[in-house]
Parts: sequence; structure tokens; C-alpha cells
Amino acid sequence: MTLRVLLDATAIPRARGGVGRYVDDLVPALVATGLELVVAAQRADVEQFEGSGARVVAAPGAVRARGARLVWEQTMLPALARRVRADVLHSPHYTRPLVRTVPTVVTLHDATFFSHPHLHDGLKVRLFKAATRGAVRHADALVVPSVATRDEVLRFVPGDRSRFHVAYHGVDARVFRPTGPDERARVAAKLGVTGPWVAFLGTLEPRKNVPALVRAWVDASAGRPDPPALVLAGARGWDQDVDAAVAAVPSGLRVVAPGYLPVEDLAPLLGGAAVVAYPSLGEGFGLPVLEAIACGACVLTTRELSLPEVGGDAVEYCGTERPDIAAGLTRLLDDPERRAELGAAALARSSRFTWAASAQAHVRAYEAAVGR
Repeated sequence: MTLRVLLDATAIPRARGGVGRYVDDLVPALVATGLELVVAAQRADVEQFEGSGARVVAAPGAVRARGARLVWEQTMLPALARRVRADVLHSPHYTRPLVRTVPTVVTLHDATFFSHPHLHDGLKVRLFKAATRGAVRHADALVVPSVATRDEVLRFVPGDRSRFHVAYHGVDARVFRPTGPDERARVAAKLGVTGPWVAFLGTLEPRKNVPALVRAWVDASAGRPDPPALVLAGARGWDQDVDAAVAAVPSGLRVVAPGYLPVEDLAPLLGGAAVVAYPSLGEGFGLPVLEAIACGACVLTTRELSLPEVGGDAVEYCGTERPDIAAGLTRLLDDPERRAELGAAALARSSRFTWAASAQAHVRAYEAAVGR
């Protein structure tokens, strides 16, 4: 029997972060497995998903607002699942309809709402804690992006380990790839950077530990004749300490915060950096690390939660505090041979993570849900 899956993509924000790229890249990979895929999407996303080969159903325009989307999810999504005769409903971002009309699969991206609640907005903590508890207890199958996430969820919410399916994210090698000097020069000119740079990619939220990175970069740059600029690329989040850290940067050092960059700029940004620094306090997966190593970048990250599952031996590790990050940056900036060695290892490591493999893991979760 060919499975028909309804995937609710209405929770994806307009500015694509990690969750958005997860759904964007998963959809065509699921279509390629041969299942029948129906995607419920916000109207602004209809055209993109139609190009994937999935059947697309546009949700009402009001779902752009979080509250209205949650109401639609609870009241109209179950009816849509019946109308399209779905065998499985996949809710890819924690929440799901409380009224279950078909078997349900839920993706849980991390457990930091339990382990690091102070790093999130209070309303989101309450919402996603409740959603995670409900999913673990009532969903027919659960998808998680790493073994660390599965284990962390079960540490806080008792549940059936057999219902968890680990589906590592993939990376689009057409987008995230090694780039040449012309592309890197184009992005450097766009950013106004004239020399080497250290890059960060991700939402500027407390969990990403950006203030500590800024201060550590200042320490690692001290006394260098050609100090690298620091490029903080990503949507502006709710970390109020970032501005204070940037304001304290000494004159003679340069911080560039371009905000959300178009996808065509990301590979030159990451691959052209002397170091990509991602000193996160905890990740369910760590997609920016995978995207950076796919570009052949030298990456400095932490051993928190899932990050070693992604980076393996192809990245350099540091602690989460300012002195540890500064020491890691100094080691790499002073050792071009080590940077080149890590860049080569990174490309080989990234090839293990494909959206085709991720899609197959999702299909196994769908089949398990139907089997229940």
C-alpha cells in the first residue's frame, strides 16, 4: 500500500531558520520515496512546495499569526486529514491536534525547553513543554534529529523508547558546497569585509551563546596585526545581551551583523571564513554545523548534546565559557595547517548526512504509526 501523508508545514516562519530548512528539504526527499505527500502550507509558501511534487493545500491567511495557527491546527487540521484521506498526519514542530482522526507522527527538535528554560521566551517554554509531554504520551510515533535529543526528551518525559525514530537532518550539497574566490569576494564585498573573518550562523537567541562568542573573539583578536572581522549572520532573536557585548568591542575590531542572509550567500560566508564558530549551549541537531562542514569550513563548536553526533572528528571543540572559546579561536587562527586539515575532514564527514536517508527514516516512522 502506498502511504498518503499529510504534512503540516504551517508552523514554518517566513524567515527560514533550522526548522524551516528541515521542512523545505524534507518535502522533496519524501516525494522521492514514492509515498503520496500532501502539504498544508501558508499561502506565501504554496509556490515553493508545489515545485517539490507534493500536493499542496493552502491554509487560511490568518495562520500567519501564531495564535490563529494553533486554533486552525486544533479545529481544521483534523478535518483536512479526513478530507484528503491521509493515512498519517505529520506535525513537524512539536504541536499536534489534540483530536486524533488519523495516526499521528510528531517531530521533537530538542528538549532545551526543559533543560535550559531560561534560554527561551517564557510563553514558548510553557507551550512547547506541554506539547512535548502530549506528543510523547499520545503520538503514534516520534521523530527526533539525534540520539541525544531522544535521550534528553526521555530524561524529562517518561515514554516508550521504541516509538522514537532518529532521523538525522541532511544537507543540500547544491547549496552548501565549497566555493571559489569569486563567490567569496562577492559576499565579502556585500558585507564590507576586507580581510579574514570569523563567522557565526544562526538566530541570535540566548541558547546560541553569542555574547560569549563576541567577547571571546575580542580576546583572541588582541594584538593581531590583521584581526579577523566577526560576522554574526542570522535573524535577530531575543538575546538582549548581544547588543551590550557588541557595544563593548574595542575600536579597531569590526563586527558585522547583516541579519538574515539569502541562501545563495551562505556557502561563501561559511566556506570563506577562517573559522566558523558555533559555541551553542545545546542543540537538538545543529544544522549550521552540518551546513558549514559541507562547505569545507573549519568549525569550532561545543560538545553539548547532539553537536558531537554531527561534527565527529571533523571539527574542533571548546567549552561554552568565554576563556574556552577564546582559546579555541586562538588555536585555530594560529594554525592554518590545522584549519586546512579540518576543512578536508569536514567535507568527508558531511557526505554521511543526506535528506534521502532522513526521508527513509521518516517513512519508517510513518509505517510504525500506521502499524499501531
